[in-house]
Amino acid sequence: MFGRERMNKMKKPGITDSSPDSREHATENEEPVRGTELTTMSREVSRRTLLKDSGAALAGLTVLQVAGAAHAFPSGEEDWNDDRTDTSQSLGQPGDVVIPWLDQPPPFPAPDFAGSQLVWEELNSWFIPPEKFHFVTHYGIPTGLDNPAAWRVAVAGLVRQRLSLSLADLKDRPRREIDFTLECSGNNGTGLPFATGFIGNARWAGTPLAPVLEEAGLLKGAIEIVFYGIDRGTQVIRDNSGIVRGGLTGVVEPDAGGGLDLTITEQFARSMSLDDALDPRNLLCYEMNGEPLPEKNGFPIRLIAPGWYGVANVKWLTRIEVRNQRHAGNFMARDYVTIREEQRNGQPLWTFSTVRHDRLKSAPARVVRRDSRYVVLGAAWGAPIAAVEVRIDNGPWLPARLFGPVAHNRNRRGLAWRFWTFDWEMPATGQHMVTSRAFDADGNVQPAPDDPFLASKVTFWESNGHITRQVLIP
Repeated sequence: MFGRERMNKMKKPGITDSSPDSREHATENEEPVRGTELTTMSREVSRRTLLKDSGAALAGLTVLQVAGAAHAFPSGEEDWNDDRTDTSQSLGQPGDVVIPWLDQPPPFPAPDFAGSQLVWEELNSWFIPPEKFHFVTHYGIPTGLDNPAAWRVAVAGLVRQRLSLSLADLKDRPRREIDFTLECSGNNGTGLPFATGFIGNARWAGTPLAPVLEEAGLLKGAIEIVFYGIDRGTQVIRDNSGIVRGGLTGVVEPDAGGGLDLTITEQFARSMSLDDALDPRNLLCYEMNGEPLPEKNGFPIRLIAPGWYGVANVKWLTRIEVRNQRHAGNFMARDYVTIREEQRNGQPLWTFSTVRHDRLKSAPARVVRRDSRYVVLGAAWGAPIAAVEVRIDNGPWLPARLFGPVAHNRNRRGLAWRFWTFDWEMPATGQHMVTSRAFDADGNVQPAPDDPFLASKVTFWESNGHITRQVLIP
């Protein structure tokens, strides 16, 4: 949803006289910007090869590993380099006194279906432990997850040979790891004051998806890959004038307009184009931070699609189907659709787009009192982060200090969050607002909430405007 979206573009900090000097952003480990030729070339080669009968398809892709060192805010004042080991993975320093935010979110109204939200003031690790990692379900956590040896992932549809892969089969294949910050597309959504912590960073491990598709062999006409979870639930399909009957298992009822509403049991599914599915970073994942996936996070097998919002990272994966037409199930065409009322020549134009890729975003995590001064700590994610700025109340934007490895594209560490600090020194006593905004390596800036692209939304999905928190300095 990022590059496919209309982003609020501006130059990187330090390019114009009115922007802070780029050195003031104190970005660690600067290096020349590289393009994304590897990804583009890999996808094109993969597509051509997979649509042939070559048995050597994707041989080069299977050696890719995208897993960087675990960097977090150092506990001291020193800068960090890529090869420094963060043994504590701690944020801040011993003795820091956390000043709680005044604007605490209300309880989540459906804790059985989603929970374990990140409490920002408690963020103290670059990786979120599995037991504290957030989860979102649509039909609840499925039963029957206690026999992983019997689990199978089918690969079917437009393929030369169907596959039925067990957990052991997947573990016997080449193992890859990737550090990826997973966020729900409704996190911090307008109108959802209780959804502020559906985000977490983890090291995901599994086997690459692309070689599995190569082994199955894609047939001519394949354009879409559909991923099915084992979870399912009731859906009522309305406003489809073409419904005439319920089939073998559906039920139809007359609606107020003289048509029929269709009630079905639908299996959770999300889809990608063939090119997107062949991204060499996509994993059939079975581990999280070195441990088996928790049940709430997709045990025993899930899809990990780095750079996509959480809904696309299908949990409890049981079937991969190759199709010759676009999938338009509930979670592609009815729910998880961003609706906008845009303007064209002074006239309204309603647009509809499926939730897809992450958006550039940042958030203040907490304010701490450190000796006789105050420090703001935070995180930025959704793109290769180049800089972060902080604004106190209605003051000017000021540069924050970034920590962790620089990532100039989404191939190299650009999929995990980066932490930042802002030295607030000695603020005046009383209530203050703390706002952050992030810049990516291409010069995009996290938009303000009143940006027309955000303000035109009538749904809460994909909200990435500035996040402002309120704090009382004693």
